[in-house]
Amino acid sequence: MNNDKIVKILEQVKNSRLSVEDAVKKLKHLPYEDISFAKIDHHRHLRQGVPEVIFASGKTKEQVISIAKTMHKRSRRFLITKATGDIYKSLRIKNAVFHPSSGIISVGEENKKSGDVLVLTAGTSDIPAAEEAAVTASFLGSKVNTLYDVGVAGLHRLFDNKKAFDSARVIVVVAGMEGALPSVVGGLTDKPIIAVPTSIGYGTSLGGLTALFAMLNSCVPGIAVMNIDNGFGAGCLAHKINTI
Repeated sequence: MNNDKIVKILEQVKNSRLSVEDAVKKLKHLPYEDISFAKIDHHRHLRQGVPEVIFASGKTKEQVISIAKTMHKRSRRFLITKATGDIYKSLRIKNAVFHPSSGIISVGEENKKSGDVLVLTAGTSDIPAAEEAAVTASFLGSKVNTLYDVGVAGLHRLFDNKKAFDSARVIVVVAGMEGALPSVVGGLTDKPIIAVPTSIGYGTSLGGLTALFAMLNSCVPGIAVMNIDNGFGAGCLAHKINTI
């Protein structure tokens, strides 16, 4: 539940279009709802500006579906990350959208988009993490543009698309291997940069640690660095920066 929905409920009570008892029923699950194996934080959007999101990995399919349906009943929206096609098919919720590349299932995406988030990847293999960032930011209400496969092995590809930096309010840069792209982008623009290391690469990439260390040790000041493969976190931060 968000501010707009609470205001609408209060206005309905004020205008005698909703009884106090019915308003209480709509609000009684704030701040959270206990469904035994999960305590669903319906209040989170009001506190943080981002609703609770379902992390599917580590949960049973039945748990994910139960949480999603409970959230949908209260707010008509939810976002599931690290989901599978099997979960999507089993949900059977109208208007649910599955984004295979990112593994996200969404319902109730904000229709009104604002600002401009630009998401870049060093390589095609980095797209899943980038799509997680892009889909998340878009779900929350940010306008998102993407530019993929512009890594340091062929910098002319990045320079050919540098105009995309001009309109962006924040740039998410996703890279595996040696993780150099955020530093390159940071040397070309004054826009806030969110770096996302991915687990893509050969042996000494160490599952993304090499890229993570490179981004943390960038000589470009002011780069925010996410955890390995954490496109979702990047999408949330990008949206918050974009909508300040």
